[in-house]
Amino acid sequence: MAEYKLLLPSMGEGVMEATIISWMFNEGDFVKEDESVVEIATDKVDSDVPTPVSGKIIKILKHKDDVAKIGEAIAILELEGDSSNAEVSEAKSYEEVKDQIHQPEPEVISTLEQPLSNTSTSFNSQNSDLYLSPLVKSVVQQENISESELKTIKGSGLEGRITKEDILDFVKNRGNKVENPVSPAPQVSNTPAPQKASAPAQPISINDGDEIIQMDRVRKIIAEAMVNSKHTSPHVTSFIETDVTNVVTWRNANKNSYQKRDGEKLTFMPIFIRAVVKAIQDFPMINVSVDGDKIIKKKNINIGMATALPDGNLIVPVIKNADQLSLSGLAKAINDLAYRARNKKLTPADTQGATYTISNVGTFGNLMGTPIIPQPQVAILAVGAIIKKPAVIETEFGDVIAIRQKMFMSHSYDHRVVDGSLGGMFLKHVNDYLENWDLNTEI
Repeated sequence: MAEYKLLLPSMGEGVMEATIISWMFNEGDFVKEDESVVEIATDKVDSDVPTPVSGKIIKILKHKDDVAKIGEAIAILELEGDSSNAEVSEAKSYEEVKDQIHQPEPEVISTLEQPLSNTSTSFNSQNSDLYLSPLVKSVVQQENISESELKTIKGSGLEGRITKEDILDFVKNRGNKVENPVSPAPQVSNTPAPQKASAPAQPISINDGDEIIQMDRVRKIIAEAMVNSKHTSPHVTSFIETDVTNVVTWRNANKNSYQKRDGEKLTFMPIFIRAVVKAIQDFPMINVSVDGDKIIKKKNINIGMATALPDGNLIVPVIKNADQLSLSGLAKAINDLAYRARNKKLTPADTQGATYTISNVGTFGNLMGTPIIPQPQVAILAVGAIIKKPAVIETEFGDVIAIRQKMFMSHSYDHRVVDGSLGGMFLKHVNDYLENWDLNTEI
């Protein structure tokens, strides 16, 4: 019987670990290929992990509330059949790549994120904390690469993992390496460690009739993130009142035909996101993160969309590469993420990688708010309720008073890297794009 390590799979860029919520099977149970075996939590998203093979669970390595790293073994399965099958599979993997070892420029492919089989080799995976894909491990076996040699390889994959091109490059240059190579010192970030909220000076008094409600897991995550953001970023907020009459008029004229044509609701959010994306393109230094004394300017524009959940908690799904989507594409992405958020169908990757966030506090009838910046972003926009009110309008015949659709926007930004001029000009550009919305815009 061969043993198979069930590893915590990759769940998207930026997801490094997950918490075990519950196992759906016990030790000794038989599970089928692609059957969900464990429920996990990453940030605020719960999801299931299926097994890629059939077998009997002989050992659960990570139990409820334990935290597992991506690529870490969480259980061991016993497979039916001879373990030589696994060895043959590994050998085939090596045959596919060995010819590339002597090529000057090996073809680059992504790391295979699959569990390892338990085979004997000079590299003892049982006693090692190194995570290798099956393809990399097959090269290690066939080339008799020791664990000490592996530790000299600087991996280019997620969390420093050794990829196919890393191992092939090592083998190609193996004869030219310097004896007793020194591993590079780990890079140390200058970002200050997040501080935890200090305990209250005096204990909270509890009176008769008071109800004690234990925070659930998601609320704890939100609370910790909000406190961390306030400790990390000095918040400044700018406000502006925006005339969105054109936006309201355009949406009213198009929402019914759009829903009939595409079966999708046309909300205000895709219009807001379109204006924000254009303003980010005007002021790309809003689309950054801070790492100590370094500013990381983001290439992609990924917009987080704060979404209230039925249980009262909050989650922020992310529209990736929002600048590459049409208005219709934005509407579809927003509706899809909002639906899956409210029905607990988001994947961990759906909440990762935001570079800027929008919060629609107007949904609750609020005029404005001062939102807290989601780390490691440096800014967030809150849009308030749209209200009809009288306003002074400048015309060629003089000033007149008219009924207009007005909305407040508030822009919170990290004063370490965003000064009032940048934060204010960015907000003004969002305002201008909305006020000058073209009534002939197609969707």
